[in-house]
Amino acid sequence: MGGDYAVIALYIAGMLGVGWIGLRLAKTKSDYLVAGRRLGWFLYSGTMSAVVLGGASTVGGVKLGYTYGVSGAWLVITIGVGILVLHAVFARRLVKLRVYTVGEMLDLRYGGRASAVSGVVMWGYTLMLTVTSTLAFASIFKVLFAIPSWAGIAIGGSIVVLYSVLGGMWSITLTDIAQFVIKTVGILFVLLPIALVSAGGFGGMAEKLDASYFEFSSIGGETILTYFLIYTFGLLIGQDIWQRVFTARTPRIATGGGIISGVYCLVYGVAGALIGTAAKVLYPDLGSAQDAFATIAERLLPTGVRGLVLAAALSALMSTSSGALIACATTTTSDLLRKVGLKGGEVLRNRVTTLVLGVVAIGIAMMVDDVVNALTIAYDILVGGLLVTIVGALLWKRGTRQGAYASMVAGTASVIAFMIIDGVAANSPIYWGLGASLIVYVAVSLATPRTPESILTVWTQRLHGSAEIPEVIPTRQELPR
Repeated sequence: MGGDYAVIALYIAGMLGVGWIGLRLAKTKSDYLVAGRRLGWFLYSGTMSAVVLGGASTVGGVKLGYTYGVSGAWLVITIGVGILVLHAVFARRLVKLRVYTVGEMLDLRYGGRASAVSGVVMWGYTLMLTVTSTLAFASIFKVLFAIPSWAGIAIGGSIVVLYSVLGGMWSITLTDIAQFVIKTVGILFVLLPIALVSAGGFGGMAEKLDASYFEFSSIGGETILTYFLIYTFGLLIGQDIWQRVFTARTPRIATGGGIISGVYCLVYGVAGALIGTAAKVLYPDLGSAQDAFATIAERLLPTGVRGLVLAAALSALMSTSSGALIACATTTTSDLLRKVGLKGGEVLRNRVTTLVLGVVAIGIAMMVDDVVNALTIAYDILVGGLLVTIVGALLWKRGTRQGAYASMVAGTASVIAFMIIDGVAANSPIYWGLGASLIVYVAVSLATPRTPESILTVWTQRLHGSAEIPEVIPTRQELPR
């Protein structure tokens, strides 16, 4: 595997080199957190695709293909649908707001300190999302170096933390573009066709597998619905996704580039499921479906090419991991630490926060053993706790600050409670969480006074890009009467 090692070494060196370039570009808070809000079509579309297609979409997507066949594509398809809806309906408004976090948007819309509550929920989501991609490093490095899972997690996670700390969103943007190109070539143009041909094409696979492997509904209608609830809605409101939207130079770039990214996600989802299906034909007795991707790459591809495909997998993991990490750091500094009065030295504080959270994520990843379950925890908490409050902020003027607070608490508590009662992999937590959040939001909002007109006026002005943009979102008390 000498050739593979050389390819991987070049890839890692390139990522660290780009991180160093990002260090020179990240001079201000805006540079570090949202790449100066200067990305054009290609950079925006590539980085958006890179951040949403990570470990769960690549290693997890192939795992689902190995288990369910083409129906395993639904997880990534629902992610693509979420990206399409976000950019077709909401992206223009989000760019005009010129905020840094979801919590800042809620403060602006509801007044008061909504970000203090939403920040805790978003912090948990972004941290667990970082963990899912960091966890998936284990399967790749196990194939490369035959090392324990914890060592693979430590190696991959440390690389991501290093370049993320150095240049923030600029480093992540530049590395994401390289990663986007590598995984497009490695997954779509190398591994997919070789896997299909080796498995005998569609005809050969159909002869060796049960017919259910070629039915798009075989994973189960309830599971497909749950994927839509968790991932499509989750993509509409996640800090890691919004933070990429904020990097667009104009609303038009955000909309067009995002739609291109959404279509790419749909193609990627089908490709991953087909690779997994081919792996089932070629290696039907794997001890764990989680190893399907690494196994088919290690056994099927020649040296050098194998290194490229494994680099593609690392690209997918690193792009999502770094995007989630910077989102977690941004939520921590902008929505949580600011509330306790920490100000000044923002670039340095964000770097230190990114470093600390990266180390925490690596530690948690060493204790979790299933990438899809870890992702489910993250999205259940996000959607159950925040979806109703965020969509209500954008679409329902009658929603109030008290309704937002109560909805976030009720939804999050319900999700956690039913994870404990029914298990992490159960569908019930998201249903109960969304139901409780919606009922409480509507009931409390209708039972409390309307949001003051002064707050709604500032909100409307910002949505239309006609208000002066302050550095810090004002509190309810600071807004004009």
